Amino acid sequence: MADVSRHRGDMATHPDVREMRERFARTADERDVALVDAPVLLTGLYCAISPWVVGFSNSQSELASHNLILGIGIALMGLVLSVAPARAYGLSWAMIVIGVWLIVSPWIVTSGPTAGMIWNNIVVGVLTCLFGLLAASRLMKMKKGPAA
Repeated sequence: MADVSRHRGDMATHPDVREMRERFARTADERDVALVDAPVLLTGLYCAISPWVVGFSNSQSELASHNLILGIGIALMGLVLSVAPARAYGLSWAMIVIGVWLIVSPWIVTSGPTAGMIWNNIVVGVLTCLFGLLAASRLMKMKKGPAA
């Protein structure tokens, strides 16, 4: 009869322990970046529906469609940060640019924006910039690797 009892040894004697620790550290760092994904996703979804929440008038339909398209784009960036944070480095910098564009867009896209439209885009733009900076800083830290 075969001996099926197994002696459980210390994990330190496992031949791949160093590789497993490095892989765990990389995965933990990636999840650190992915903590930004939910706020980015929610910011994008709000940006997409904000023309109807804030009540943009029919004469500002250009800004409404503009916010809808950018909001969907920001939400997709949040999904990419969730699925593949290591590959989202360039997108985090793009989020900063999109945030700045959202701040100035009411005056460029439409003529005579209302105060609600201006404040809405400023708040969404600032949040997008902050989340982009946060994701970029965490991704830069992840690319540098763990400190010795």
